[in-house]
Amino acid sequence: MIVIAILFYLAFLGFYIYVGWKVFEKAGQPGWASIIPIYGTIVMLKIIGKPWWWIFILWFPVFGIWATNLLSKSFGKDVGYTLGLLFLGFIFFPMLAFGDAKYIGPAGDPAAFAAAQQPHFDFDAKPAM
Repeated sequence: MIVIAILFYLAFLGFYIYVGWKVFEKAGQPGWASIIPIYGTIVMLKIIGKPWWWIFILWFPVFGIWATNLLSKSFGKDVGYTLGLLFLGFIFFPMLAFGDAKYIGPAGDPAAFAAAQQPHFDFDAKPAM
């Protein structure tokens, strides 16, 4: 019986690793980053548009809830989807990974995302004539 429980746990864990990998890839980040404990959290903070030092305040539950809300907004979802991620994450997280949700930028701000994707202005470049 314990062997069946261990196999079920490993299958569930493998599925969630794959789901995390797909969510990271949808956001334009390397999928392998989702399996590295601290680095994966830092990359997730980048996906939701928060600085790396947020890793320290995520220990407080209210900030984890806030980060989950920002994650759902980053994929164009609303507060209802955030509640789904919080209370039924085993259903909504795979829906985020395999559904039709598109990454629209950190915290759902497409203008900021588009601006961040532009090449930086080079002050030393000569103007084209």
